[in-house]
Amino acid sequence: MENTKELKTWLDAFGLGHPLVIAGPCSAETEEQVLQIAHELKDTDATVLRAGIWKPRTRPGNFEGVGALGLKWLQKAKKETGMLIATEVANKDHVKLALEHDVDILWIGARTTVSPFIIQEIADALEGTDKIVLVKNPVNPDLPLWLGAIERLYAKNIKKLGVIHRGFSTYEKTRYRNNPEWQIPIELQNRFPDLPLICDPSHIAGRRDIIFDICQTALDLNFDGLMIETHYDPDNAWSDAAQQITPKSLVQMMIDLKVRKATDTEAEYRNALNTLRTQIDVVDHQLIEMLGKRMKIADSIGELKKEKNVAILQTKRWNEILGKMILEGDERGLSEEFVLKMFKAIHQESINHQEKIINN
Repeated sequence: MENTKELKTWLDAFGLGHPLVIAGPCSAETEEQVLQIAHELKDTDATVLRAGIWKPRTRPGNFEGVGALGLKWLQKAKKETGMLIATEVANKDHVKLALEHDVDILWIGARTTVSPFIIQEIADALEGTDKIVLVKNPVNPDLPLWLGAIERLYAKNIKKLGVIHRGFSTYEKTRYRNNPEWQIPIELQNRFPDLPLICDPSHIAGRRDIIFDICQTALDLNFDGLMIETHYDPDNAWSDAAQQITPKSLVQMMIDLKVRKATDTEAEYRNALNTLRTQIDVVDHQLIEMLGKRMKIADSIGELKKEKNVAILQTKRWNEILGKMILEGDERGLSEEFVLKMFKAIHQESINHQEKIINN
């Protein structure tokens, strides 16, 4: 995508003095539920009411949404409160119905983003629309796939675009429902700084007690907004009950969250920052140098294993390294999650080096 300056104009047009807040239930359940939540949200920082109408569930038999009937409830909520309305669309038929009911913001879910075929059909159905279209990251941590979905929409002259970061599935057990992998939205932001970036802490967290921390991290990383699942009775919600908060909790959260400045122009701040960044540059250089030395040792191990016809992977040794490094990392203030990621990457590079030597 080129000349993307216009992408953020729709967000600027809101004229908000705070990040954009999209809030509402995971699923529209009844007309009364949608209207009650909308009225409880209308005097908060939330500008947009969200509600799932069609719910793509992992397995059949779970609540899959009320369908098109719920669009009329959203329309009524919009008329009564003045809030904009948003819902997820997963195919071209959903798009048609959402446009017919004057939905302001359409978002594309993580399960849909993974399919270029479906994305293309949705893009064709939306061609030239002036509606806001937000694209959630794909289920798997694949930045090109995410970018591809955005590019397909942009190619159809859809200029009110944005993205939603909702985390990524992983087979490893972590404290999150979907691992945030913050480096991926950061990379997207670096490539397209004019593309509005919204965080969905509800789906990252999977539980309400860590939603605040995720929101603060997103704001610290200069995200443009938050999409937070909100319900007046979250424990009895028909879907994703554990990750929804009450409108009252949302109000308090917006008070407690700190919005950071993009930068500071004071000379003292900039001088201090440049000094610290120089120190980081020196340490980064040392890190690369040490990793290079480590790989040379891995090369020597590969030569020895080749000579003795020994398998590359030594599971016992690998587990011993991980155990020691996790303990040492903890002593130095490094999280277990970070240490695991770092040493898995180092281990994989060591294996690659040894494979190259053994197979030559």
